[in-house]
Amino acid sequence: MTHGFDLNSPLVCEGIIGDGCGGGRIFFVEDEKLQVYDPLTQERMVLLCEVKLVEEIEKEGCIIKLYCQNETIEFNLSLLQRV
Repeated sequence: MTHGFDLNSPLVCEGIIGDGCGGGRIFFVEDEKLQVYDPLTQERMVLLCEVKLVEEIEKEGCIIKLYCQNETIEFNLSLLQRV
């Protein structure tokens, strides 16, 4: 558990410092929303709403991928929008 987040959960991933965007932050899906938690400021921010049936998330550079039952959603952290 890191800052109350289970990093082994398929709906939680951690941004690695130096990997592009969001280093050190924790990305997670809760209540059909992609959210980010910043441990330095202890603030949460909603990045994307209405993400349904998410089974797993992963981060690669500046892209968060949400693997849903019927689709894969990509969210660009540098643009702060779905791509």
